[in-house]
Amino acid sequence: MNRTTTVAGLAATTLALALPALASAHVTVQPTEAAAGSYAVLDVRVPNEQDDKGTVKVEVQLPPGVSYAAYQPVPNWTATITKRAPAKPFSVEGEAVTQEVDTITWTGKGKAGVIAPGQFLQFPVSLRVPDGAEGSTVAFKALQTYEGGEVVRWIGVAGSDEPAPTLTLDEAEDEHGGAHAAAGAAGAPATPAAATSAGDDGSDALPIALGGAGLLAGLAGLGIAVAGRRRNA
Repeated sequence: MNRTTTVAGLAATTLALALPALASAHVTVQPTEAAAGSYAVLDVRVPNEQDDKGTVKVEVQLPPGVSYAAYQPVPNWTATITKRAPAKPFSVEGEAVTQEVDTITWTGKGKAGVIAPGQFLQFPVSLRVPDGAEGSTVAFKALQTYEGGEVVRWIGVAGSDEPAPTLTLDEAEDEHGGAHAAAGAAGAPATPAAATSAGDDGSDALPIALGGAGLLAGLAGLGIAVAGRRRNA
């Protein structure tokens, strides 16, 4: 009796622990919240759910109202952005938007451009979050293509078998406040000099910074010595 109860309890516990992992094993956007009208960086997180084939293509349809989007290069994957005319007119900072972002498509290149079974990959996107009421959600419908051509359509409502990735809108920040002020750092496209390749932890930055500081200190010391000689003369 006790042994049977123990086994049943262990099975129930194992299932309970597995459920969160199973429930989250689909395409999502991270973080799941952002201020309406702000500039933010979102990661399109794509796990591979097949046991015998890899993911080779990911297409994400952005919600209405995204006036700007840029992707961060991902090794062994190409990306393309398409635009569309807004179905509902809107403006950003007083200017009417005539073209909004439609879709971003990532395609793997060769054998290296595959999300293999048991793996996931993140595709960073910098974009202007759509305007909207606090607490409302916007959907990022996604199509995930596997080797062989099978397509999983992540376009359903929350709680469905194939739910669309969603983003919850927080309260819009002041036009001259945090979100727009930070756009230059987080929302604006990175320059080639600021971008780092995979595995580059920026370790060269410290020696360069110290070298510059040493040069400035040396110049300052030279100036003091020249001034002292002039006074003695």
